[in-house]
Amino acid sequence: MSARKASGSVVAPTEKPLPTLWNVPDALWEQMQSLIDQHDPPKPTGRPRTDARKAFDGILYRMRSACQWNHLPKAFGDDSSVHRTFQRWQTLGLFVELFAFVVERCEELGGVDWQWQAADCCLHRTFGAPKKGHSTKRSVPIPPTEDALEPKTACSLKRKVARSRW
Repeated sequence: MSARKASGSVVAPTEKPLPTLWNVPDALWEQMQSLIDQHDPPKPTGRPRTDARKAFDGILYRMRSACQWNHLPKAFGDDSSVHRTFQRWQTLGLFVELFAFVVERCEELGGVDWQWQAADCCLHRTFGAPKKGHSTKRSVPIPPTEDALEPKTACSLKRKVARSRW
C-alpha cells in the first residue's frame, strides 16, 4: 500500500495502521471511569447498575458494527441494560464530555491529523418511529406577532387552523 504526499509523489508508509478499537484500553478506561462516575454516580438505593466498562464496550461494539441492540454478544452483559445505559448517558450529555476528553488526551499524545478525518453528516440526535401509545409531538415555540398577545406553538396553531376550516 502506498501513501501520497501533498506534492503528489508516492512514498512508502512508515507505520502500520492501528487496529480498529473494539474495547477501551485499560489506561484510557481508568481516566474515563472518573469522568463517568462524576456525571453518572451510582444510585444509593435500588438494583445495582450494570458494569460501566462492559456497557461502554457494548456501546462501542454496537456503534462500530451497526448491529441491533438485541444482537449484542453476551460478553457485554444484558442488551437491555447496555441500551438503558446508552440512553441515560446520552440524556446526561456524557458522550460529548467523553469525546472532548478523548480529543484532548489525543492532542497531548501528538494530535489528530484532522485533514484525514471524516464525519457522518448526522451529528445530532435522531428520533425513530414512536412506540405504540407514545406521542412524539414536539412543540416548537413561534414568536408572537402583532395581533397575538401570547406566544404560540406549532401544534396549537395547527389545531386552530384545523378547527377554523369547519
